[in-house]
Amino acid sequence: MKTKHFDNLYLECSAGISGDMFVAAMLDLGADRQALQKAADSIREIDPCFETVISRVSKSGLDCCDFNVVLDRDHENHDHDMEYLHGHQHGHGHEEGHTHSHEEDGAHEHTHAGSHEHGHIHEDGHGHTDAHEHGHAHEDGHGHHHHHAHRHMADIRAILDRCDMTEGARTLAGKIFGILAEAEAKAHGTDPEHVHFHEVGAIDSIVDIVAAAVCFDSLGIRRVFLPALYEGTGTVRCQHGILPVPVPATANIISAYGLPLSIMQVQGEFVTPTGAAILAAIVTDHSLPDGFMIRRIGMGAGKRSYERPSILRAMEIETAPAPVRTEADRVLKLESNIDDCSGELLGYAMERLLEAGARDVFYMPVQMKKNRPGWLLTVLCSPEDREKLEEIIFRETTTIGIRRTLMERTVLDRSRGTVLTEAGTAEVKICGSGENTRVYPEYESAADLARKSGRSLYDIYRMIRAESGKSE
Repeated sequence: MKTKHFDNLYLECSAGISGDMFVAAMLDLGADRQALQKAADSIREIDPCFETVISRVSKSGLDCCDFNVVLDRDHENHDHDMEYLHGHQHGHGHEEGHTHSHEEDGAHEHTHAGSHEHGHIHEDGHGHTDAHEHGHAHEDGHGHHHHHAHRHMADIRAILDRCDMTEGARTLAGKIFGILAEAEAKAHGTDPEHVHFHEVGAIDSIVDIVAAAVCFDSLGIRRVFLPALYEGTGTVRCQHGILPVPVPATANIISAYGLPLSIMQVQGEFVTPTGAAILAAIVTDHSLPDGFMIRRIGMGAGKRSYERPSILRAMEIETAPAPVRTEADRVLKLESNIDDCSGELLGYAMERLLEAGARDVFYMPVQMKKNRPGWLLTVLCSPEDREKLEEIIFRETTTIGIRRTLMERTVLDRSRGTVLTEAGTAEVKICGSGENTRVYPEYESAADLARKSGRSLYDIYRMIRAESGKSE
């Protein structure tokens, strides 16, 4: 059950992003812990080799939420071992300190687990769950022995189907895994269904991704703003050897989904494939509103020791009400009375006008001279499009004259976004801002979901409106 609706979420990724950082930030914002607990318990029925711990930690003196998937002795790893990951040049474990303090009720909140022989690679030392490896599949120099699960997408889907979570959370988790599969498939020259998941196929990483989906879904967030995503430089040790930062899977996701990347002159891996995949699945906007108010702040802690403290700051923001424009928006209206043109020609003319940039085209029945029935053609357009649209009207209809009127109008701010439904992701048009915001399904996107899912268009519209928090 959703606990709160956040209209707008601003993710400040100045120190990158990882799966557990995202989960911690959402929990700090007020995500439903009971929903997270139920999902984790259902995964534990499949593999009881872990426990989840939610606590408070200090990062550079700042109080942050920490989410940790703790594995039993047989599955623990050295994901936080900076010397292993980067070599001696990164052996400065002094970052800003990652000291545990109190949990909100005075103790760590966690669930216990037993021991089980399953593969594992935990979120990396930054708290990241990666599709590349930060551990060995054999005895390493640190005395750790690791067992890695090699799961395909079909195995992942089977686990997600058994998780106790909402359909919205299940759909989002599946989308995140799908994005990871596509990125890994491109990196290794295979197809998504045959990708061998190592780290993200391990049970702790599955918990991280499910937790991210459950927490995000419980908040009912509609728009996510990501103006910049910061990544470091250098290399990182992975299963496939020494890889450049950003690693191939992360780079593929950033490229495919147009995430706004900024490179810091700091050595280290700050953005993991899972973190990038979460962003690709939820981000709707890459530029912040001109003005907004911060209503709530969530601080999520990472676990690596870099020069820059690993903190993800998530902010619930509220945009100011849409003002009446001081400079009027102008639109040109073109009109023609037509009484000797067939319906087919008029329909074709409408198609051509819309293709050429007309904002709207419509016909109204009218009674003309000598009581002849006819049609009033009306075209709304930008003043700069007048000449080419008038040319189309003269060429494709039988009219011999066009009237034009320049009109001023007041309009709400408009933008496009996406809404995640159980049938898939739908495009929507967002009009207005703040309390005066309206969300409208885009017909073509809704119709495509109806065809693919076998659901009626009415059902798809209903799901989109429900997920956007708007009544029918």
